[in-house]
Amino acid sequence: MTQTLPPSLSIALWCNGSADEAAQFYTRVFRDASIMEQVPGLTTLSIHGFQLSLINGDDRYVPNQSISCILNFDPLLFGGEAQARAYLDELYEELSTGGVLMELGEYPFSPRYAWVRDRFGMTWQLMLTNPAGDPRPFVVPSFMFGGTNHGNAEEATNGWISMFDDARRGTLYHYPEGSPFEADAVMFTDFNLHGTWMAATDSGTFHDFTFTPGVSVVLSCRTQEEIDYYWEQLSAIPEAERCGWCV
Repeated sequence: MTQTLPPSLSIALWCNGSADEAAQFYTRVFRDASIMEQVPGLTTLSIHGFQLSLINGDDRYVPNQSISCILNFDPLLFGGEAQARAYLDELYEELSTGGVLMELGEYPFSPRYAWVRDRFGMTWQLMLTNPAGDPRPFVVPSFMFGGTNHGNAEEATNGWISMFDDARRGTLYHYPEGSPFEADAVMFTDFNLHGTWMAATDSGTFHDFTFTPGVSVVLSCRTQEEIDYYWEQLSAIPEAERCGWCV
């Protein structure tokens, strides 16, 4: 049967032989999660409507926080602020076993926030959000442009938006005067590609990690022609191409 849905985007996590265990873990800790498909080497989950693929690999790639998932605890999604806070705290306990990148607490951008790593290496930003703001889904993949990629967030997201025929930017904030970063660096932006909300930020040259196949983006296409089009647009380093991955 020919696929008629538009191209869709999701996230893939490289697992060191632990994809089955990770699938059981995520479907247990998230209140709305299920296994959509399971084939040798790959398990696909739905987490509150967002698709996460688990690749059953080896120790070749290690996930890092250059691509994380923001969990948007909007009180409107959970029946009120108390319920949203309770679910946030519940997931904080489950998802922080691999380490805490930013402690759970109040920040200028959120009354309750934490950035954590789970035991499979995936990082999650848990954020209580203002229900008066623009609505966003519960799971929003986020790109952190640090190290040698610092300063590229706006250019990269402009490029992604321009290559999709159904794409738009949501918000865009640059760092304010007096911050440690230059004025044109992106403090936060979000954007929508074919119905999938994503976010990005510039995070400084001091980081010693960048994007790897440890956490990658899956672009599901309808035809070979679409694959060829997006491959030509996205592949900037031909020698880094591997089995359907491009960089």
